[in-house]
Amino acid sequence: MNTILTAAALAAALLSATVPVPASAASSKAACDPGQLCLWGKAGYSGARQNHELADTGIDNCVPLPAGTPARSFVNRVGRPVTTYQSAECATEAEFETYPTGTWVPESRYTVRAFKVWEN
Repeated sequence: MNTILTAAALAAALLSATVPVPASAASSKAACDPGQLCLWGKAGYSGARQNHELADTGIDNCVPLPAGTPARSFVNRVGRPVTTYQSAECATEAEFETYPTGTWVPESRYTVRAFKVWEN
């Protein structure tokens, strides 16, 4: 018997998959719910925390972080790839990097000032 999965069923299956959480993020302080991009102002998932959801950000939109609240650590549980930018305008002349869903970054190699969520 062949089973054909719709895109929605496949996405739901992938989102429900268990993603190992690094030991450094095991504390409840670093918890990040499925469907969220969580960013912290300091390395090691500490400092002020921001949570962003796909419904609030959209696809392919540059989302600048509020002025004075850049991020140094983050977790991507949005279910889609996320690019973080050193530039608040998502300019590619500055540092940027794309992370798959399920990525835990305890210390970004640059200060994150904006991000984009991409279609799978």
